[in-house]
Amino acid sequence: MGLGLSAILAACGSTAAPAEQFDLEGPPTTGGTVRVGFVGGGASDTLDGANATNLGDIARAVNVYSTLLSFDDDYVLQPMLATSVTPNEDATVWTVVLRDGVSFSDGRPLRPEDVVASFERIVDPEDPKSGAASLAHLQEIVPVDGRTIEFRLATSDTALDESLGQYTSIIVPEDFDAAHPVGTGPFTVESFTPGQSTELRRNPHYWGEDGPYLDTVSLLNFNDTDALINALLSNQVDAVAQIPSALTEVIGADERIRILDSETGMYLPFTMRVDRAPFDDERVRQAFRLAVDREGMIEQVLSGKGTLGNDMYAVFDPSYPDELPQRAQDIAEAKRLLAEAGHPDGLEVELVTAPIQSGVVEAAQVFAEQAAEAGITVSINRMDLTAYWTDYLEYDFSQTFWYTRNFLAQSNAAVMPGAPFNETHWEDEEFTALVEEARTVVDDAARGELIARAQEILYDRGGYLLWGFANQVDAYQGYLGGFVENRTGIPLSGFRLDRVWIGEAA
Repeated sequence: MGLGLSAILAACGSTAAPAEQFDLEGPPTTGGTVRVGFVGGGASDTLDGANATNLGDIARAVNVYSTLLSFDDDYVLQPMLATSVTPNEDATVWTVVLRDGVSFSDGRPLRPEDVVASFERIVDPEDPKSGAASLAHLQEIVPVDGRTIEFRLATSDTALDESLGQYTSIIVPEDFDAAHPVGTGPFTVESFTPGQSTELRRNPHYWGEDGPYLDTVSLLNFNDTDALINALLSNQVDAVAQIPSALTEVIGADERIRILDSETGMYLPFTMRVDRAPFDDERVRQAFRLAVDREGMIEQVLSGKGTLGNDMYAVFDPSYPDELPQRAQDIAEAKRLLAEAGHPDGLEVELVTAPIQSGVVEAAQVFAEQAAEAGITVSINRMDLTAYWTDYLEYDFSQTFWYTRNFLAQSNAAVMPGAPFNETHWEDEEFTALVEEARTVVDDAARGELIARAQEILYDRGGYLLWGFANQVDAYQGYLGGFVENRTGIPLSGFRLDRVWIGEAA
């Protein structure tokens, strides 16, 4: 694990006091500060939620800004700043009705013009933001009246609402300045030091009926997991994002600590560049998929806290093809495919990795051991976070992570032409045509058939080795209320810190 397990055990024994009892059954109490810790971040950290990538960025995006729609704990779209988002008959025009009475954190009212400016900013060709690819077909955004906006598209898009619900689709004022951010989220930025800390304060103009209950939130960066866990056990932080699954029982044995274990659609795939040797040969990609013991990966990397993957993403999408055979380890067939591809004596590859998400580096180590049986020699190049993210789209064989998304939204982000994060450099005409057609089909059943066919192409010849879907495992002090299981894959109940409160001693 690369963790000082004995140190963790010692910390549990040396710092644990008899657990106090706290009243978390009654209505939430208000006031106080909660300190949230996580690993990662650096000089590239941003206050611009439209470019959020790492954990700190996402926590800031979710708590400083709001979006038109959002995904709830069951990964179902719900109204947020919009009370309704509805398409016309062919999904070329979507009408958005804004919630009444919403103000920005500086007290100014939210206007349709701000929504227009927010999305024009995201798709700005001179400086496109993370969600630009999914909005490439956006022709114009037109205010209709004081609460209504029309999104007019060049082509039909039955999944536009999912794009509007991504945490990067933030709504900001027309004169937004990322150095001095103004949003409609539950908190405002008090201070920000990239790679170190962010101080958030309750937004006095927040539109939500419930919360935030806390006065302030401190978001704290840690360099490694050892330091993060020890900070939790020594009560230097109140909650931590992403604990190693292998330490769940050890940490949970401390009576003061609570474990939050959520089943998600988050995955930690291996990425194979399909435009470079050896992975430009479909047989090599299939051999790698057959070399992995998926059950073993879930047990060794996730301590059993995950579900099997089948080299396709979007497991919660209604059109996910469960009927395809579950791929299993087949060493003999992997060797046969490698030999057929011109590698009868095996293959040597470099796997580039970094601690970008809990379990990623461990997965690299386990895969290297498993693949050796098939004659695949894997040399692991472990990099630090900053160096890794600088060039991660250039690696031939690497790793990444994705939170829960449905199929069309994930495809736009990762595998379609112009996708901002096309890690596998995937360009498949048949796949692209199916996805583009699926976006135009309003009928759910017909669209589902197209998605299932596109998923099968990923299964047969895609560039991902997707071995499993990881549970999101977090930990927090027992005096905190408001954390619930959440399917999004985003830590600590989707980083919805507006729902968190500090319980009173019973």
